[in-house]
Amino acid sequence: MIRNVSIIKDINGNKIVLINDIRFKGRQNINWDEVEQYLKQYVGEFIEIIESKEIIYIGNDFPDEYTNLNYTAKLKGTLAKAKANAAQGIPELIEIAENKRFQKNLAKKHDKNAKYGSYRYDSRFAIPIFNENNDILRYNIFHAELVIRHSENGKLYLYDIINIKKKRVPHLSHKAVRLKTHFSF
Repeated sequence: MIRNVSIIKDINGNKIVLINDIRFKGRQNINWDEVEQYLKQYVGEFIEIIESKEIIYIGNDFPDEYTNLNYTAKLKGTLAKAKANAAQGIPELIEIAENKRFQKNLAKKHDKNAKYGSYRYDSRFAIPIFNENNDILRYNIFHAELVIRHSENGKLYLYDIINIKKKRVPHLSHKAVRLKTHFSF
């Protein structure tokens, strides 16, 4: 599957996954079944986090968890569209993950698939805003937390992406992105 995704840096050196296409349109009625089907292409892959050199696996359960958990069901508007389209940059979101934090397993149902707890990582992504002529006006930037479960087999698996928040900064201009230059916020 062809993806139009790249990693850029802001003026402070923070990495951002730039998702250049809006594959999942609309803000109120995201077709999460389509998103789930799209995510199945990643099952079986493993990606290294640049900062920590940890290997993160994509398991069979990931597409369903990403699209059907309570967090996703509660998303509306821009945040629903952002999560749906972030699916295009899953490998890159893992690569640039940082700020690892441990979370003890509190739910009995996770005794096997997250036997050793889970970790949260921070990541960032940007999606384009188009005008009526389908030209890119700017990019909205989002912060997200990757939930990584530490399984009974000792491996780390991507479980979900949650706590997506639109950053309160000036938008990326399409010029800065096209030129692949650093830009300020």
